[in-house]
Amino acid sequence: MEIFWYIIIAIVLAMFFILDGYDFGAGIIHLFFAKKEKDKEVIAKSAGLFWDSNEVWLVTAGGMLFMAFPTFYASVFSGFYLPLIIVLWLIIFRAIGLEFRSQFKYQMWKDIWDTSFGVSSLLLALFFGIALGNIVRGVNLGSVTNGVSAHEGLYFFLPLWNSSFSPLAEHPGVIDWFTIIIGFISVITLAIHGANWIILKTNSTINNKLKSVIFKLNIILTILTVFSLFVWQIVNPNSLDNFSNKPYLIIFPIVYFIGLIGLFFIKKIKKDSHAFVLSSLLIVGGITSTLASLFPIILPSINNTHEHLTIYNTSASEYGLSVALTWGIIGFILLFIYIIIQKRLLAGKIDHMDYGH
Repeated sequence: MEIFWYIIIAIVLAMFFILDGYDFGAGIIHLFFAKKEKDKEVIAKSAGLFWDSNEVWLVTAGGMLFMAFPTFYASVFSGFYLPLIIVLWLIIFRAIGLEFRSQFKYQMWKDIWDTSFGVSSLLLALFFGIALGNIVRGVNLGSVTNGVSAHEGLYFFLPLWNSSFSPLAEHPGVIDWFTIIIGFISVITLAIHGANWIILKTNSTINNKLKSVIFKLNIILTILTVFSLFVWQIVNPNSLDNFSNKPYLIIFPIVYFIGLIGLFFIKKIKKDSHAFVLSSLLIVGGITSTLASLFPIILPSINNTHEHLTIYNTSASEYGLSVALTWGIIGFILLFIYIIIQKRLLAGKIDHMDYGH
């Protein structure tokens, strides 16, 4: 049952980053490339019509973690308290940026909330990438100093950064040079995804320009991907052992590189939906490759005093997991009905749909 719920939660997280990821990316494109008011309005609409339904997947993932892996949930929600509060505020400011911009016709009012939408989207993409970097790097479970544990092995607390800014420090912070690299990869990936979404759902005047932007961003993403694999070996020399021990797991990196290579042909792709699928493969491949490299670990310990948190030592009881299956099926049925209805109502281009008035 632990593996089953691990896979289900991984799928839900992938769905969140595919769906809400294009909202983050649309905000990044809005911030840097939308100059005309007509483009700003339609790009904001491409995110605003969907963001609230897309965030249902984040709520679902949080609920499932609490239900299936309560020990892991308690550990990370206390240890990552500071960045989680920052993410909460960024989600709030992104939402009110979208909802408030069209309430008044004054340009200064629109500029304030456009900035709120763009900057919060950029920082959300960055912080979610940094969060993934922290999971990959590991944390000092038990706050061990010189071999002495200050707390029980499930507890940790990270400052936003430490004086060394190094992932190899005994007490690393949330932000260091390694997690920043993963954060940049997240920003570039979601910007590409958001640009594909804007091309797919709008008739923005910058759509043709966005294809050139995607191509250039894809070059940067390729460089960062190769570089991150190199530095990952410095931070965790055993990070790729799962792929050599279980060769079938190589399918996940292949999914990522299919998306990466395919996007180099963005200018030749005729159907906008195909480009969106390729950037979705980037997200799915990146998340699943990371999880596959760690499995069955879900939070590594960087000290030798306390064991890693795994899907086995942090899960609920077998009875709890089995009871949750029944309610999980009911919840998924309701979720999919909601998503299908919403997507059907908003099918096609959204340029002339009402939002924010």
